[in-house]
Amino acid sequence: MPYVTIDHESNPYRDNVQGKANEPITVAGLLDRACQTLGVPALGHSLEEIWDRLETNRPRVAIIGGSPDQPAHIFDLEAALRVAVRVWQLGGVPFYFSIPVLCDGTAQSNIGMSYSLQSRNAVAEMVVNQMEAHSYHGAVVLSGCDKTPLGITAGLAHLDRTRQNRGDAPVFATFIASHVLRGGTVPPDLAKDMEEVALRAETQGHAEIARDVRDTMRYILQCTVNSAFQGVLTRARQEGLISLAEHKRLERSLAVHTCDRKGGVCAFNGTGNSSRHVVSALGLTHPGVELLPEPPDADRIGRAVDSLFGFINKPEFSVSNLVHANFANAVRIHSATGGSTNLMMHLVAAMRYAGYDVDVWTIDHIRRNPPVPDIFNYSLTEGRDIFALAQQTSIGLIRGMETVFYELLRHSIPMDGDAPTVTGTTWSERLADPTHLSASGVPDNPIILHTPSRPFSGVDVFTGNFFESAVVKISGMTVEQITHFDDQVGVVLFFENEEEANAGLLDVHVLDRLKAHPTLTRERLLAVSAHNQRAGAGTLAELEALEQAQLFDRMVDAQLLKVVIVISGQGPEAYGMPEMFTAMQHINSNHRLQRLGVLLSDGRFSGVTYGAAIGHVTPEAWNGGGIGLLETGDVLHIQLTQRRIDLLDPDALIAGHISPWGVDLAQMRQRLAEERRCRMAARRRQIAAVNRLSHVTDAGHGVVPLAVAEEATQPYLLPSRQA
Repeated sequence: MPYVTIDHESNPYRDNVQGKANEPITVAGLLDRACQTLGVPALGHSLEEIWDRLETNRPRVAIIGGSPDQPAHIFDLEAALRVAVRVWQLGGVPFYFSIPVLCDGTAQSNIGMSYSLQSRNAVAEMVVNQMEAHSYHGAVVLSGCDKTPLGITAGLAHLDRTRQNRGDAPVFATFIASHVLRGGTVPPDLAKDMEEVALRAETQGHAEIARDVRDTMRYILQCTVNSAFQGVLTRARQEGLISLAEHKRLERSLAVHTCDRKGGVCAFNGTGNSSRHVVSALGLTHPGVELLPEPPDADRIGRAVDSLFGFINKPEFSVSNLVHANFANAVRIHSATGGSTNLMMHLVAAMRYAGYDVDVWTIDHIRRNPPVPDIFNYSLTEGRDIFALAQQTSIGLIRGMETVFYELLRHSIPMDGDAPTVTGTTWSERLADPTHLSASGVPDNPIILHTPSRPFSGVDVFTGNFFESAVVKISGMTVEQITHFDDQVGVVLFFENEEEANAGLLDVHVLDRLKAHPTLTRERLLAVSAHNQRAGAGTLAELEALEQAQLFDRMVDAQLLKVVIVISGQGPEAYGMPEMFTAMQHINSNHRLQRLGVLLSDGRFSGVTYGAAIGHVTPEAWNGGGIGLLETGDVLHIQLTQRRIDLLDPDALIAGHISPWGVDLAQMRQRLAEERRCRMAARRRQIAAVNRLSHVTDAGHGVVPLAVAEEATQPYLLPSRQA
């Protein structure tokens, strides 16, 4: 069988001298190590043979891995060596480089989280730089966690578009997803200790803390679960139920039992696994390496690399073309699987890097026309995590995202079967074999559902009279939660930043402090009660007889009070747009607060955030957005089913009317805005200047560099078969 040669006249290694001396050394070193580590027979990779392959324009394939300080990339080197061997056997020239991978789980709630989103753009930049500097034709990506998979996708798509614009050979790539990390379990002795804390809480009159302790024990241990434990253990310590030493001992035991030593992407359906699903949906991942409970073996890796070499001279399979052709497929699979809100930026970013003018409203239009049903029965409490999904896929009960694609087609969702994928075939061709394709093939504990659990899923895009766009993971809310908060008036509890919020939300007296706020008058509370009135809460006449403090307490007990917890000053340009996951965990680990609280922020949320969490608010506070002008005591109209949140006229509300406030908030609160911006500026300087997200688009437009956005001019139109 003749070897593939890049079908293009350009060849920097033939036409320039320097690389001919440098690159054979790196290739030989990589293959020497592969032979030694893997024990494979001699490959015949002499410097002369390497030179000849470079001279004759054989495919130069970069193997892109990640730094081993992230669990998903612990085994990258072994996988990279297997890829290198197969690339050489197929007549190509393998190279290897890695990129730093910033883990949101590690950076959570510290300054590192302010660097996290910026790292996605940095990854895209590094990929472009390395691929261009060394003139690689394509890539095999060892795809890991968090923002890295879509950052690499964005970089490769951007480079592909650039090369096509200048008449060079397109860029080709295939992704090999990291295996899924098994979650931990609570050992019996730790379970006993936690139950003792719960019993102590019950005995001392803290029934809610007891319940919250027991609820947290139901979860499969993951890094995100530890934040929930932190919240409830801190409250227990504040109430004198445990000492600081006990707190730290319990925290230590939870941490060391959270994960095993095999690495991988954490098993919750967070940004890491959402990215895995989306990259697969973009057609970039070979199904044989998509969902695995163990690192891929040589056979699986070989099949993925073989496919790459099968389409390497077919422009329709280039990275930007795959991203464009599969964009709507990816949006719908992301929605159907209840994917991370972060992907609302990352998908937009990938398309904008590829040259297409899209935003969150583009995604919203696709997923709502028609509505995508919920076919993902994921749970961290009932053994239905992504590790279980990987097991079901690896033993052949189902076929991962192919099964999701098939089930969506069954329910009349207009998936594009003609879109190409890295198998060298279209989705329709991949689905032609019905073997184990249906979700009904999993008799016990199915995660992908044959029958949807409800007719909607995904991430909703909101607007209102004080902001342009925001997102909420509606798939992370139960129907009961949606009903509970829909068409409700909420009172603002304002925090200027995450540190203030985390401290405030961990304070056992947080509601007492809100009750004492001077703007929360008896008249305003009665007006809120009148709108939020529910059966069993007492008549309005009964409420009107109460003093302000009594009224507040009754509203809390009857859940008539809704609290919109606003965390401002967290947007991309202000503070790097960190995740507000910890704040939401503090709310969710406090059942009393959870029943009352909606979180609203110009920051973002972790993929495993659940509950009423609304983020990505644009414009952000730093740029004069209305979210930065709110004050504690303001009243907001929450309309989940209408996808709106409006700032209300408080006087009209007291008079019995729901009227959006028509005042110029920026003018009315100009001095406050100036004071807050000064404090934001001081806080902003805590971030190294080189890593600040400045000169970028807002969250609704992917938070991409303005230079990228300026070239994203191609309109995106759904194919007629999907429209």
